[in-house]
Amino acid sequence: MGSAPVPTGDELLKILGALGNPHRMRIIQALTGGRNYVSRLARDLGISRPLLHMHLQRLEAAGLVVGSLELSEDGKAMKFFEVTPFVYRLTPEAIAAAAASLTEAGAAAEPAPEATPRSRRRRAPEPDPPAAAEGPGTAPPDPVRPDAGQPDDADRPDPADAARAKRSVNP
Repeated sequence: MGSAPVPTGDELLKILGALGNPHRMRIIQALTGGRNYVSRLARDLGISRPLLHMHLQRLEAAGLVVGSLELSEDGKAMKFFEVTPFVYRLTPEAIAAAAASLTEAGAAAEPAPEATPRSRRRRAPEPDPPAAAEGPGTAPPDPVRPDAGQPDDADRPDPADAARAKRSVNP
């Protein structure tokens, strides 16, 4: 067995990131049987074509698969993908060498966990808009603080101050 290429740190992050998803591992598994076109691959794997394309792009960027556009006999464009031959040997020394070659861009490019693609993530429902203020200059109530919108104790006149002011005016 020949020696496996030693990827740079940035390449290793792309490779491991690409393989760090069950869908992408299944895509590699399906393509080890031979090249396939996107529509059939999506049906075989039971995932949508847009989702499959996203995963294939990630695998292609890591150099694990390669795609080619071909015309069918009826003139329809079909994108075929196949696995590129690869062998990576992960040893502590290989990882140390890869880590030593990391660039700032590669170190910062570590992706967030992919529970759901960003475009498909659910947003929290927007809170209902606050009721109209009761008068000019009145702040709307804050749903987190029920007393918000009311003058703070510091804004309220102190009864002792009012009594002192009255005494100084009327001796």
